[in-house]
This record gives sequence, C-alpha cells and structure tokens, in this order.
Amino acid sequence: MANKENREKTVPTYEYEKAAMEKGFSAVCGIDEAGRGPLAGPVFAAAVILPVDVEIPGLNDSKKLTEKKREALFDEIIEKAVAYSVASASEKEIDDINILQATFLAMRRAAEGLGVDPDYALIDGNKKPGLSCEEEFVIKGDAKSMSIAAASILAKVTRDRYMLEMAKLFPQYQFEKHKGYGTKLHYEMISEYGVSEIHRKSFLKKILNPEE
Repeated sequence: MANKENREKTVPTYEYEKAAMEKGFSAVCGIDEAGRGPLAGPVFAAAVILPVDVEIPGLNDSKKLTEKKREALFDEIIEKAVAYSVASASEKEIDDINILQATFLAMRRAAEGLGVDPDYALIDGNKKPGLSCEEEFVIKGDAKSMSIAAASILAKVTRDRYMLEMAKLFPQYQFEKHKGYGTKLHYEMISEYGVSEIHRKSFLKKILNPEE
C-alpha cells in the first residue's frame, strides 16, 4: 500500500502553477531539458504554458513513458498549450561553455521563444538558469508539475527526432538505436569510425587524448 501511495504522489498536478498564480503571476511556464548526458547531439529545452484547467490524460515525466505515448502526448500538448517553444544549444556550445551552462542557454532560448512573455517559470532541477522572469526550481519537477512534465515531453521528442535525422546523415554510428547516449554499441562505433562533427568533444577527452 505504501508503495502504491508513493507512486500516486508522483503524478504531476497544477499545484505549483496555481501557487504562483495565487501570488499574482499570470503567465506561468514549465521548463525542462533533454539530452544532458549523451555523447553526441545538442541539448534541447522546452518551455510550455498550459491552461491550469486543461486535462491531458497520461501526462507525466517523459522518462516514464513509452516512445509511442510521448509522441501522442507531444501533439496533444501542442494543441492545448497557451504557448510552447523548443530550443537547443549545439555540441560546440556545450564544448565551449560546458553542459550545465549550455543547458541554461537552451532553457533561456526556449523561454524567449514562447511568443508570450512568462512572468514566472517552474524549472526542473535544482538550479535556476537565469531567466528574465521570476524563477522557481522544482527537484524532479517533471513528475510534480504538469507544465514541466509537458516541457519534458516536448524536449525529449524533439531531440529524439533530431537524432533520427542525424542517423541518416551518419549511419555508421547507429544513432537510431541509442540517440547519442554512451551505450556499448555507441562506444564501439566511435572506436571504429572515430569522432564525428556532432560528437561532444568535451565528453570524449579520454578517447581524443588518451595520454592525458
């Protein structure tokens, strides 16, 4: 019973959004990222403003959903959102300023691309990216806040689609199977074919500079 109750507590709600509105904020967005860990490809971030009365059955942390479910929810989120935006920071930007700062850059770009100026942002994680509006970070927010969960799905689906396109350009790496993450297969392909232009060089220092 306790385990069941714990699972039920992780279903996202509009509690955080409504709390912000009770403070007087009106345009509350959720922000999340996808792709901090992979060895290749950009890091993506999404920002979403949802009406706090809209129901999106099955909406949850993108990592808890199947690819088919994420794809279906992607379309529903876009249809029902007041505003949404997906942005990225490139592999070069990741190498130049590090993955954390690149993630923040992608988050800022997503917020700026909404078309509606948010006055409050709920951010998944434990740090604030430095937006031009009031910010609140929510640890494991993609399992707690509806708008963050929606952002997690938009970011994840967009990045996965991008990596499938990269799989066509760089078929030798088989990105369609691992989306750029550091799987055994991916490391084997890097070992065989070397590093491509979309690999994050800062993530592969031991391979690029084995003597250091």
